[in-house]
Amino acid sequence: MMRHQPILWTIDQDPEQSIPLPTPDEEKAMSKSDIPDTLPILALRNTVLFPGVVLPITVGRDTSLKLVKDAFAGDRLIGVVSQRNSEIEDPGPDDLFRVGTVASILKLIKMPDGSKSIVIQGKRRFQITEFVQTEPYFKARVTPIEDEAVNLEDVELQARIRSVKDLAIQIVNMSPNLPSEAAYAIQNIESPTFLIHFIASNLQIDVKEKQELLETIPLLERADLVMDHLNRELQVLQLSEEIRSRVKTDVDKQQREYLLRQQMKAIQDELGEGEGNNPELNELRERAEKKRLPDHVRETLNKELEKLARSNPASPDYAVTRNYIDWILDLPWLEYSEDNLDIKHAEEVLNEDHFGLEKVKKRILEHLAVLKLKGDMKAPILCFYGPPGVGKTSLGKSIARAMGRSFVRMSLGGVRDEAEIRGHRRTYVGALPGRIIQGLKKAGTSNPVFMLDEIDKLGSDFRGDPSSALLEVLDPEQNFAFNDHYLELDYDLSKVLFIATANYLEQIPAPLRDRMEMIEITGYTQNEKLAIAKQYLVPRQVERNGLKPGQFTVTDEALRLVIDGYTRESGVRQLEREIGGLVRGIAKRIAMGEIESGTVDVDDVKEYLGARKYFSDVAERTEVPGVATGLAWTPVGGDILFIEASVSRGSGRMILTGQLGDVMKESAQAALSYVKAHADELGIPQDAFRHWDLHIHVPAGAVPKDGPSAGVALLAALTSIYTQRRVKHNVAMTGEITLRGLVLPVGGIKEKVLAAKRAGIETVLLPEKNRKDIEEIKDEAIQDLQIVYLRRMEEAIEQVLEAEPVTDPKALFTVRTPEEHDGSPANGSTIIEQPAVN
Repeated sequence: MMRHQPILWTIDQDPEQSIPLPTPDEEKAMSKSDIPDTLPILALRNTVLFPGVVLPITVGRDTSLKLVKDAFAGDRLIGVVSQRNSEIEDPGPDDLFRVGTVASILKLIKMPDGSKSIVIQGKRRFQITEFVQTEPYFKARVTPIEDEAVNLEDVELQARIRSVKDLAIQIVNMSPNLPSEAAYAIQNIESPTFLIHFIASNLQIDVKEKQELLETIPLLERADLVMDHLNRELQVLQLSEEIRSRVKTDVDKQQREYLLRQQMKAIQDELGEGEGNNPELNELRERAEKKRLPDHVRETLNKELEKLARSNPASPDYAVTRNYIDWILDLPWLEYSEDNLDIKHAEEVLNEDHFGLEKVKKRILEHLAVLKLKGDMKAPILCFYGPPGVGKTSLGKSIARAMGRSFVRMSLGGVRDEAEIRGHRRTYVGALPGRIIQGLKKAGTSNPVFMLDEIDKLGSDFRGDPSSALLEVLDPEQNFAFNDHYLELDYDLSKVLFIATANYLEQIPAPLRDRMEMIEITGYTQNEKLAIAKQYLVPRQVERNGLKPGQFTVTDEALRLVIDGYTRESGVRQLEREIGGLVRGIAKRIAMGEIESGTVDVDDVKEYLGARKYFSDVAERTEVPGVATGLAWTPVGGDILFIEASVSRGSGRMILTGQLGDVMKESAQAALSYVKAHADELGIPQDAFRHWDLHIHVPAGAVPKDGPSAGVALLAALTSIYTQRRVKHNVAMTGEITLRGLVLPVGGIKEKVLAAKRAGIETVLLPEKNRKDIEEIKDEAIQDLQIVYLRRMEEAIEQVLEAEPVTDPKALFTVRTPEEHDGSPANGSTIIEQPAVN
């Protein structure tokens, strides 16, 4: 490939100093010229000198300057050899090729910067046999390389020379960087050897390939190598010409558009609507330049800015485009807060803000530990579920404070429109991004703690299903490219720590639930509520009601009375309200000047809060057969549940009342079937099932009830009424039953056990497979409470029923004929009534 411009054989434009093109005879004489046995060696970096070729060289190395100065003062002959690696500053003998060219220095020019330029002309090739000097410059013993005799009449040589000339001239004519004089010079070269050397010197190929041409002895082989390189260069030029012709059309189109835009700009400036006259647009451009944005967002922003520049400020589209640009510039695309990965600090913050909740704290600290060790990880999607008032929402704020992140809360209660999550299309009037993007704008960073509160309260109707829109948001494998309908740009949510909260796990759709790590937050024990009240609730209510820390105190006994007698919940919201009532009572007296500070004791609680609201349910139990104490789970915590059974003369049907759900009704059917199947073992006559109706009632009747966990209590009530053996008054039970006689595990164990403890129960019967749930409850919370684990229903009957019956069941249930009667009135019906229990 030609290097820029062929070196024409003139040193300058002075005709007297021009060097004529060598003839074949002159080329032959040059190749046979004598050379000394020892030559100073000049190393070339990026090119190769061929015999007959004139080459200008800039000499910069100190050693090379010394060599040129000495040679120019002598016979002006030097040996020129190329370096193997052009990046070596001070090459050694091993860094030079062994074949070079003897050169004659034609001219020496001193440059203004102190360096020198020389013009040299190659004479003949030589080979270095050994280096005899390395300082101050190289000298080597050389052997001339004899060229083969050239027969100008050889047809094969003439054909190659003609082909080489044709290819070279085509390249000169097609290349825009080569003058037309080069083609004339090539055409007038008579010497075949010099033609090959001249073209080889100007080929734009590597030094290694040029050195190969220099070392090739047969002229025909050299000509073939030159032709290969020329053909390759010609193909490149032809392809470049095709590309230029295609690009030219595009450039012409761009030039036309540019001219039109310039004319439009001049018209807008004349009308006062140009960019220079729009400070609002200039401000947006300045903000865009300072804002860090992803490439795809930057490209969209530039298009919208150009669109805004072409729009009339009075047009409706102007406001829409301006609002869209503002949203792009306000969002924290590449802005991240630095995480505080001090595990001990995070643990201190979590313990400072919340009492208990060890499972949740452990999970957060594990996340921080992995983040610290790995450096980067996809944020998990956590879902805290449990009864109200246990601190799910406030826990999110503590996590954000522990990690040093911004906190954003989005309430999903009652959200029914999918656009609330994904945003509205810009085609709608007043369109906005979804609440996810709005929350990130509020946070100011792309990695906040984002709380999705009350995720179980999402609704769906004709406007869409918001829970389905959340599937992409809460999937770590997809949310790195969340697409909002308003922005229509991918936003990376993978660094956001999403935390969802819920009360009812069953109301969360299964696909959405599958994307989250579920962490249960159970209700607090009495001791935990007492600690929370002392550490958090009392100081907060003192501050909110305008008192100073020393003006209000409350005893532990008074707080325990408030917890047991004035609240019945798993959380502490109602407890805080009642404590607020105590604080306000003291605040009123202080404001009236009666006292300067006050202390609330057990005897003072009634004065400020009124009569006690809740009492122990032990007093409500009755000492008659057919009443069993069950344990129930409610959204506000655990509670005890009475199962009442009574019988009356009839046809053997069963009546169920108390707003029971289908599952609970089926549990009653299963319990009755089990009692019938084991009637003989329990001592129950068959007449009890054929001639007596069974009525089961579960107070309170206005509260809906469902679930399989009342199975054991139903079994106890039915067995009690049919065997006339009372249920022990200090025993409560829970568990699902089967027709095979097994007791299966149920949920809400912690809440149920704490409810039993609150109600004064001494013994609790639980399924064997729920043993693990008891291990999560602190020992002091269930102190003095006996836990009995059941595998089969027979064990439950033996544990809950007293040994002696109140009435002989055979005498009670056996139906006698009139002839068998002892003369007393006919036994038309016998009803065992149970008092109502609220």
